[in-house]
Amino acid sequence: MKKVIALVAVIIVLASCTKSQDPFEWNKERVGHLTKGMKVFQLDSIYANDSIVRQLKGDEFSNGANLIEIYEKGGAHLLTLTPSEALDSTATIENVIIRDERFTTIKGITKNSSYKDISAAYKISSVDNMIDDAVVWVNDENFYFSISKDNLPTDVKFDISASIEKTMIPEGATPQYMFVSW
Repeated sequence: MKKVIALVAVIIVLASCTKSQDPFEWNKERVGHLTKGMKVFQLDSIYANDSIVRQLKGDEFSNGANLIEIYEKGGAHLLTLTPSEALDSTATIENVIIRDERFTTIKGITKNSSYKDISAAYKISSVDNMIDDAVVWVNDENFYFSISKDNLPTDVKFDISASIEKTMIPEGATPQYMFVSW
């Protein structure tokens, strides 16, 4: 009887030690419950308790990607996904836009983190000048951040051909969008 009680105690201790996946953790390989290589048809089971909105495009009046938006039942916009192929349930998720500030990297970066926090946690490889944003690329990661050009000096704010240096971004600027690209 003592052996049975000891065995049950060991099983309970081992079961309580297993770490469950944080639904708001993101890194190179995953964003919450989404993982690299995940197929579009798997979304229905992963987000069974949430709302999935599929925006179909591709006719003669619209162009761009077929986006899939994930909303929490309470209405919070969690993620926007781009599949690798249009109208194909076996397509993989190619890009993820993180919309909710609860998503956090292992190094503690969220949508509300400042540029100073991001550059302290990750090595910034480069900054690209886009029409409305500065895209901040992170070394050795497959994610990047966009920061509104409203935060930048006027000499680069209105000139898309101007080079944006890392030092031109104010330390307090926060990302508008956070992207993961698989």
